[in-house]
Amino acid sequence: MRGNAFEAKVKADGGTELMRLLSERLGGESPPPAPDDVLVPDLSAAGPEGRTARTALALREATEARAWALLDHPLLALEVAGSPAYLEPDAVVVRPDGRWTVVEIKSFPMIDGSADAAKVGAAARQAAVYVLALERVALHTAGAEVADRVLLVCPKDFSNLPAASVVDVRKQLSVTRRQLARLTRIEDIAAGLPEGTTFDLDHCSGEELNAAVESVSAAYAPECLSACELAFHCRRRARAQGAVEALGRGVRGELGGLTTVGAVLAAAHGGAGDPADPTVVALRRAAALRTEALAAASGASREAADGAAEGAGSAMVATDEAVACR
Repeated sequence: MRGNAFEAKVKADGGTELMRLLSERLGGESPPPAPDDVLVPDLSAAGPEGRTARTALALREATEARAWALLDHPLLALEVAGSPAYLEPDAVVVRPDGRWTVVEIKSFPMIDGSADAAKVGAAARQAAVYVLALERVALHTAGAEVADRVLLVCPKDFSNLPAASVVDVRKQLSVTRRQLARLTRIEDIAAGLPEGTTFDLDHCSGEELNAAVESVSAAYAPECLSACELAFHCRRRARAQGAVEALGRGVRGELGGLTTVGAVLAAAHGGAGDPADPTVVALRRAAALRTEALAAASGASREAADGAAEGAGSAMVATDEAVACR
């Protein structure tokens, strides 16, 4: 609710405040455009395909007119594994020079000019996907250029006043392009399913639906818990298989070709793995350090126990002597 109110405030009066922030951060010496100089096209249309086409048309018209334009919640399409995914950025600004800039409006605060690094990183990854989708439209628009720096707008300090920061998303763009290129196409996944597999909730029983879900391999990561309703199901399968993905994508990336917890433990203790593999070398070094640390801790515990026993024996002798004297 707070986020919606803040976004409405930023876009009020034809985006006057938003244009001021954009000009301040990305406009150089150019003054912000007057409200009457900013086009705010109507992007309403029937269905996602209609809205996507209407957005593309508005982008082309604004670019050809060499005018300022503010597209409020445009709808973009990006092909993901052979299927269109529809994306809705908070705003896209078209400048007279033909440059398109993605605007992300978030409700987390920007304190003393900086915001939470994790939240900014997530916003940058999100904006990079929008930039990729815009690039598809720009390919068919003469004079258009999609900026690889986006405008992040957040509340300033602890107020409801907007503040802006420029975020360079070139790194996120390259990572996302590689990830999209590696995705298995939906047609290839479907071709590997048993004949007659369906996920139609209206025409299959619970047993049939469960069997259909089980027939598809799961690529689980802990982040799935916050975004997918099948995350618990996939986590259970990953744990049963001993898949290292259950420990996080970062761990999976570090372990290279070792894909199961059993393989990792075997490599660490010398039971498997290529001794020349840097990952195996690091695991064995870590295992040796752990064994050394446990041995040292065990030795210290034994010394402490022996010292305590010796102290207790001395106390008993002293007690016996005191009784004899008495």
